[in-house]
Amino acid sequence: MRTKKRTFVPRRTPLVLLLVFLLLLLAGIAVNEPARVLEQARSVCLPCIGIG
Repeated sequence: MRTKKRTFVPRRTPLVLLLVFLLLLLAGIAVNEPARVLEQARSVCLPCIGIG
């Protein structure tokens, strides 16, 4: 009896999602989003978020 050999077929969905994520990450960095997030984080006081 012969056994079938399975050929490796890469799944496309994870690769496409990874590519989309990387493009969005680069777009965010290009418009200086990390600096804006850090600026807003400094302006939030600890009692405002219930820590202090």
